[in-house]
Amino acid sequence: MNDLSNYRKSYEKSELLESNIPEDPINLFNRWFHEVEDFGGVDEVNAMTVSTIGLDGFPKSRVVLLKKFSEEGFIFYTNYNSEKGKAIQNNPHVCLSFFWPSSERQVIIKGIAAKTSESVSDGYFDSRPDGSKLGAIVSHQSEVIPSRTFLEENLKELEKEFEGKPIPRPKHWGGFLVTPVEVEFWQGRPNRLHDRIRYVAQDDYSWKIERLSS
Repeated sequence: MNDLSNYRKSYEKSELLESNIPEDPINLFNRWFHEVEDFGGVDEVNAMTVSTIGLDGFPKSRVVLLKKFSEEGFIFYTNYNSEKGKAIQNNPHVCLSFFWPSSERQVIIKGIAAKTSESVSDGYFDSRPDGSKLGAIVSHQSEVIPSRTFLEENLKELEKEFEGKPIPRPKHWGGFLVTPVEVEFWQGRPNRLHDRIRYVAQDDYSWKIERLSS
């Protein structure tokens, strides 16, 4: 057995106080996101974990890339026929989480996911490099395949088929917008007395702000 009980770290880089936070979580997320980006030390600041409840009843988490966020919520793109896509369409209650160790920060977002409009999905797909477009078409995400060569050969065929031609977005590929209902901000502090501030959506579109014990 690998004993990890002596792994220790003291968190001392910042603090999270009610006197210095906005009334809604998107503004605070925007501030933190760009502070982490400016601070450096994170390869992909927009990398986030998406957790869903699968068709088999088990939770499953995987890392994807956040592509847009606004007051409406958080958008990422995927294959709708993938394990993740099917899980979300069966149960739209999802959890997003960001962990930025260089700033000793974490954000956990509970929300309801829904497909973005076709125009939004088309717009993002059109902005992608051709290789990424073809990859979205050739990959039947989450399905069992015989080998890596199977994928590469199919990609070569598509490259020939679409050479010099526009590449349309496949209907099974597009975006999900996650509308937050609860957002928790975690800031590491000394002696494990971490700061945890939770925003909970209210019926009047305001946010209830609560401090949680570490």
